Amino acid sequence: MKKVIIIGAGPAGLTAGYELLKKAPDEYSVTIYEESAAIGGISRTVNHNGNRMDIGGHRFFSKDKEVMNWWQEMMPRQGKPSFDDIQLGREKNLAEDGPDPEQTDRVMLVRNRVSRIYYKHKFFDYPVSLKWDTIKNMGFATTMEAGFSYLGSAVVKKEESSLENFYINRFGKKLYSMFFEGYTEKLWGRHPSEISADWGAQRVKGLSILAVIKDMFTKVTGISDGKVETSLIEEFYYPKYGPGQLWETTAKEFEALGGRIVMNAKVTKINTNGTDAVKSITVEQDGSTSEVSGDIFFSSMPVKDLVAGMNDVPENEARIAAGLPYRDFVTVGLLMNRLELKNETKIRTLGNIVPDCWIYVQDTGVKMGRIQIFNNWSPYMVKHPDKRVWVGLEYFCAEGDKFWNLTEDQTIRFAIAELKKMGVINEDTKIYDGHRERVKKAYPAYFDTYDEIDTLIEYLNRFGNLWCVGRNGQHRYNNMDHSMATSFEAVKNILAGTTDKTNVWNVNTEQEYHETASAEEIGEDDEFDVLPGETQDES
Repeated sequence: MKKVIIIGAGPAGLTAGYELLKKAPDEYSVTIYEESAAIGGISRTVNHNGNRMDIGGHRFFSKDKEVMNWWQEMMPRQGKPSFDDIQLGREKNLAEDGPDPEQTDRVMLVRNRVSRIYYKHKFFDYPVSLKWDTIKNMGFATTMEAGFSYLGSAVVKKEESSLENFYINRFGKKLYSMFFEGYTEKLWGRHPSEISADWGAQRVKGLSILAVIKDMFTKVTGISDGKVETSLIEEFYYPKYGPGQLWETTAKEFEALGGRIVMNAKVTKINTNGTDAVKSITVEQDGSTSEVSGDIFFSSMPVKDLVAGMNDVPENEARIAAGLPYRDFVTVGLLMNRLELKNETKIRTLGNIVPDCWIYVQDTGVKMGRIQIFNNWSPYMVKHPDKRVWVGLEYFCAEGDKFWNLTEDQTIRFAIAELKKMGVINEDTKIYDGHRERVKKAYPAYFDTYDEIDTLIEYLNRFGNLWCVGRNGQHRYNNMDHSMATSFEAVKNILAGTTDKTNVWNVNTEQEYHETASAEEIGEDDEFDVLPGETQDES
């Protein structure tokens, strides 16, 4: 029996372990080493005093049928209304004989996709639409300027040597300056002109003004070619208790198949023969160090840390890995009695709060990047969803910088002050509770030595028994379904007896994968955002 070692109990690591034991239970023993005390990586759910936080936000929506079927098997779609649907009399696309979320926990909810941009105290559709409300909020003059700007970009295309040019080619300079430039710099800490266009190519391949017009035409006329842009979906699936519930469920299924998960176990070294194979890993746990040998190794740890822990790495490859940049992430949860934002949509909600899952904060006068309203992700994320509003305020920063080093109380006070400045709450708003979560290396970034990553990939591919999977494992801004797909491909290769890594590294690089999908091809995963997703994830 071959011994498999997996670094990281996030989506990629858990998927790899589960798939190996499910498809070849008598051939492999599998152990996952997880540095933290939580399952799910950035896709985890944090429970604070009965109120749950989704770290980064994860919509379950994918074009990958294999991913879709996998999720459905792990957590079936609801067959009865959820708490808020019952209270509001809302109808959803329920599954025949599906579970009742009021009676069982292992269930995916069907949720409305509502994300908007909050810009100059006004709401704009995300992605930007061409509706009357948009024109009214922008003003006629600005709308005309944006239109002519887009026409100009359609006639004269810029070389896509940067993320800035990528956006301008698809939206025109005016809309780029309004809705992308400042936010992108807030997210990455770099101007879009300094960031590789690869980031946009992976996140928004199919989205442009033309795609928005096409979507609007389809909704007005009913005429469609059967293709849907991922950023224009209107429904998604979501685990009853957030994304972490899916991965906690997967972990239990993995262990039921004979797998083993070691928590609070930090992998510090990857010991190789210096040429073409990994021999063992060194693990720190409870103050002691141990060496664990294996036959096959999966790594979903950051490439930067992976290479730093390897022996006999050539100087050039070590330099590239050491220079790979990341953006770190802070979420502040606030429990309050209400928001001062009026629900002027036709979507009914508990307490008549705005229906958004995410609100993108374009105002460069505040540091805040996004607001999550957890009530709208799932009513079961909030202890009292009909009486309280539970929000997540998202900040992008660098580990060790001034914002990162604030105390939890200072961070919470900072976030409250920014909400007041934006008019989201006021002095009379009651704040009942607050909590901070910090996430290291949440977003692999596309600058500095990133443009040399192919050299690093070539080096890592020399080790036939090492498989780099997932977002951080490949230093690629993958959504959750992409992270899972890298593990699907790696497991298939292992079972087929090949060490070729091409298909694993090619996940989330194919143009057609992102651009369009027929209605029957669409699955459920986190959204492909022009602006950052799961984070998730993107997440």
